[in-house]
Amino acid sequence: MPVNPIEAAQRLAATGQIPAAIEHLRSAGAGGDAAALAELATWYLAAVTVPRDLAAARALLRRAVEIGHVDAALSEVSLTANGSGAPADWKGAVALLEHAARSDPLAAEQLGLLASMKVDEHGLPFGLPLPERIAATPRVTRFAGFCTPQECVHIASIAAPALQPATIFDPASGQMVLNPIRISDNAPIGPTQESLPVQAINRRIAAATDTDVMQGEPLTVLRYGPGQQYRPHLDTLPHGDNQRVLTAILYLNDSYEGGETQFPLLGITVVPRAGDLLVFENVDARGAPATHSRHAGLPVKSGTKWIATRWIRARATTAWELSDQARADART
Repeated sequence: MPVNPIEAAQRLAATGQIPAAIEHLRSAGAGGDAAALAELATWYLAAVTVPRDLAAARALLRRAVEIGHVDAALSEVSLTANGSGAPADWKGAVALLEHAARSDPLAAEQLGLLASMKVDEHGLPFGLPLPERIAATPRVTRFAGFCTPQECVHIASIAAPALQPATIFDPASGQMVLNPIRISDNAPIGPTQESLPVQAINRRIAAATDTDVMQGEPLTVLRYGPGQQYRPHLDTLPHGDNQRVLTAILYLNDSYEGGETQFPLLGITVVPRAGDLLVFENVDARGAPATHSRHAGLPVKSGTKWIATRWIRARATTAWELSDQARADART
């Protein structure tokens, strides 16, 4: 029975034979195994088995796409647009998606959604809904109809396969444990899953918040079932380096009861409406945590609540930097 090259490489890696594992995948790829090339690209992206090398990953994905790997094609589109391993190239990413759409129904679906979005040649929005000021200090603003129903469904569908219960690192046990504050399922849409419609929405959020798109953390989808909630909290980080200065919450649906966003110190409760974007400040004029931005996602009474959150930093960052920092924090 033929040996699966990926399984063989994984066994080699598990026993510490990393160079041999890499060579095994490269050899299989040279023989036309697109899946082996895509697997090695994943290793260079994840930086678990080998050090991260975005340029090497991009080269491997390109070769896998040339052979005919469908999933590699969509990953290449995402990385091309968000500038992982090379300068961001929106036009190039659109061209790659158009090519993939000729044979891949999922790529064709994404291309069709992108065509319905009002964006320019750089993926930037032509216009925005008018903002509604809810509170002045800290500033809380709602943009009604920020996303279409189709865009909301797309965001949820991208994240759905990766949804997991929210966890935090417990320094006492050294283990990841269920988050006692945020009781929900969640999944960030990482750099390889950022479809062009998702990236266009991220650019739209950047325009609405008057920030650079590179200041945003990955768009994170949260799903709340009956009884689940996000207890009162601040979105600021315990350290002040590159603080979360703004939060943007996109309501993906409203077919549930409860689940309002409440600011108890402001006396404000925002009722979710599908497609609306809620933006609020997390810091004051001095850059210190704005205590009055303390907020909660009230318990869902019935149905399922879906939202997408984008935390916006004071300075530009990347998902790769944030991933490395999270690993470093978990080790300390």
